[in-house]
Amino acid sequence: MSKIFISVLLLSTVLVGAQRPGAVFLLIWPGARATALSGAYAAIAEDATACYYNQAGLAFIEKTTITLQHANWLPGLHPDMYYEYAGITKSFKMGTVGLNVIYLTHGKTSVYNESAIYIGEYRTFDLAVGIHYGFKLNPKLGLGAGWKFIYSYLVPDWVFQRMPELGIEKGGTGVTYAFDIGLLFKPFTFLTVGGGLQNLGPNISYTESGSSDPLPYTLRMGARLTPINLQAIRVDLTAEITKVLVGMFAQEENTFFENLQYELNEAWKAVGLEASYYNFIKLAVGYFYDTEGKRQGFTFGGGIKAGGFSIDIGVDQAIYDFPTTNRKFSLSYQF
Repeated sequence: MSKIFISVLLLSTVLVGAQRPGAVFLLIWPGARATALSGAYAAIAEDATACYYNQAGLAFIEKTTITLQHANWLPGLHPDMYYEYAGITKSFKMGTVGLNVIYLTHGKTSVYNESAIYIGEYRTFDLAVGIHYGFKLNPKLGLGAGWKFIYSYLVPDWVFQRMPELGIEKGGTGVTYAFDIGLLFKPFTFLTVGGGLQNLGPNISYTESGSSDPLPYTLRMGARLTPINLQAIRVDLTAEITKVLVGMFAQEENTFFENLQYELNEAWKAVGLEASYYNFIKLAVGYFYDTEGKRQGFTFGGGIKAGGFSIDIGVDQAIYDFPTTNRKFSLSYQF
């Protein structure tokens, strides 16, 4: 995003109204393990990333867990973008509480006026801070909910002050909040199903004009099957469908069933396979398919767990249709 005209930035990311969701950083998968499984993690949610994927998973976490993740995000687009995640969970008699922070910086943005004269630079970022809670309704069923504060910093006020031709006196930052709800059901020792609704909250607005973007309201549904669960080897299969609910059934000329077919085709699909050896070494592979976003391909990764510590790497660069690297590194501790 360096050397970009601020007017183009406004047109593409601020003044788009309600045609596309805002705060799309909320759709980026946190956690290296989940990334290796193509984001199919709502039916697993057994570490501090449960605060993101499915708060109902917190109900089954009985130890204190900490998860930290770092990624140089899509350096093929810009080398200065970073995506960070931090989460912690604490179990109590009445359930488990989780806190998490998501931070994405798009890097430094160089500002040029309409005459292509450089007038300065700044760093954009998005931030979400959440508090979450999960509890068991019975030994097999967990429920969860979360609340998050969302702050998006796209354009500082000094840009508008130095570029009066934009016709905007101030703006460029958006603030809102959202709720998540989740469910996790374990009917058998070899099967778990889970999902939830995410990012339910007021629109986010960046300018005084009143134009705003809806949050990326999301429905997530997943299942986890464990066909092999021996002392030495465990194999998990996971699958998930994710549907961004903004703008559904927008094609008025289509029939209900034609729109329904389109929405089903447009939903994100992910499958993953994870194998572990003595719960010490884990290897994972996934496949992700997103028709609308033109993202399709394999993800992979692995990790080592010892003494309460887990170190993982997840790679999803193959799903993008442009050359890039994209690797997430996670460190978790459970005690």
